[in-house]
Order: sequence, then C-alpha cells, then structure tokens
Amino acid sequence: MNNGGRSKRLNALRQMGFVWLAFAIFFIAGCSIQKSATNTFDIKKESERTFWAGRLALQVDGSDVQSFAASFELRGTAQQGELRLFTPLGSTVAVVEWNAKGATLNSGEGVRRFASLDALATSASGNPIPVAALFDWLRGEPSPVPGWDPDLRLLADGRLIARRTNPLPAMTLRVVLDQ
Repeated sequence: MNNGGRSKRLNALRQMGFVWLAFAIFFIAGCSIQKSATNTFDIKKESERTFWAGRLALQVDGSDVQSFAASFELRGTAQQGELRLFTPLGSTVAVVEWNAKGATLNSGEGVRRFASLDALATSASGNPIPVAALFDWLRGEPSPVPGWDPDLRLLADGRLIARRTNPLPAMTLRVVLDQ
C-alpha cells in the first residue's frame, strides 16, 4: 500500500473513532450521577446538581468490537449545557455545547454545528439519543428508554452501567464518577 492509501485509511479510522467518541459523549450524560457528600444517595440534592465528572468506557459489540475511554466534565441540563472530554493526560479531546438555539461539537476536526443536541447525537451515532431521559438518569430517575437498560443500583458508589440491546449493535457504557 502506498503512503497516500495508508494516510487515507488512517484518516478514515480517525473519523470513525471520532464518530464513536461523539456517540460516547451523549451517553456520558445519560449515565452519570455524583455521590453526595454524606456518602448516601440523596435524590433531592442530586436533582439539583448541574456538574458531574469522572471516567467512562464505551464498548460497541458487532463484527468488530470497538472500545473507547475518556475522562469527562458535564455541566448543565438537557436544555443547556457543556460536555468536555479529556485524554488520560488531561488534554481536551472535544467540547460539546448546547442551548435552545442549537448545539456545537468542537474537536480536533473543527467545529460542527447542529440544530439541536438531539440532531448532534443522531448525526454522531446514526441513532436518535433520548437526551431528556439521559438527564433523568443523572438525577437517579430510571426513565425507561426502549432498548436501553440503565443499572442505577451502584449510583451511591459512583458507578453506573447502561446496556443497549436494541437496535444492534449492542453497547455497554461504564461510568465511574470522581468522588
């Protein structure tokens, strides 16, 4: 393979990784909740929280299993907010911002604008993402989402696992929150 072909293949792989990373961005929001200072799960306090931080890992099953991991900081609500993803060394990989006027995704690939957070999520993942339910999960509310099974039992320990079984490919998201 010549260098031009190798370069095109690497660029294609990077773009595919970017799409899955952007996909992970939206599921961070859906599967994050922080432990209260008293080490007990306090729904009233959690429902008022607007900042979460930690680490996530997303595994996508299929013909080629893909895995991604990143640290994150999430601020806001389903209506307005910001999400930052970081490398293990602390460099910013991507920033997503959204409000009533639309959403932007800023990464090493440049800035992309979308009509809404839902549109950004759909573009990044190829599937609609239930953004409102994601923020319900942040508050510890197990809002049902067809095809997804969020396990909120370990939220008090700062851990959450959410599995998507339908539609395929199956996905597993693991979140560990900073305590």
